[in-house]
Amino acid sequence: MTNSTSLTAEDLEFLARPLHGFLSVAGGTQPPQPRPLWFEATTEGTVQLITEPGALKVRRLARDPRASLVVAAPVGERERWISVAGRTTVETEGAHDLSSRLAARYWDLTDPTRAAQLAGILATEQVRVVIHPETVHRYAY
Repeated sequence: MTNSTSLTAEDLEFLARPLHGFLSVAGGTQPPQPRPLWFEATTEGTVQLITEPGALKVRRLARDPRASLVVAAPVGERERWISVAGRTTVETEGAHDLSSRLAARYWDLTDPTRAAQLAGILATEQVRVVIHPETVHRYAY
């Protein structure tokens, strides 16, 4: 396992794949409850995701902005994972553009059902949660 404070070019290449990330946020009376989700690692070295403004994770992040995202290689590949932890910001700009990029990455948008689901997402209010890495842990076997 190696540690750093920022994402490397190799990390960004791995994170560009359509893998699910598992987000954990600080706060609350219960332990973190990681949820799988879509994400995008940016060339600026942040990691961003979309959600609804009233989501529990957004409310928890308003109280304590710390979060982590863990992404692992799928079964059948060599073991590899990256964990990104840091403070977050919740941004109102750019969420629909991010939704469109992520849908194209994870779904076949020529499928009418998926295209309709994306249209439904774009018809709702969305925010971007941006993780600003403070620690990056990685493992490859």
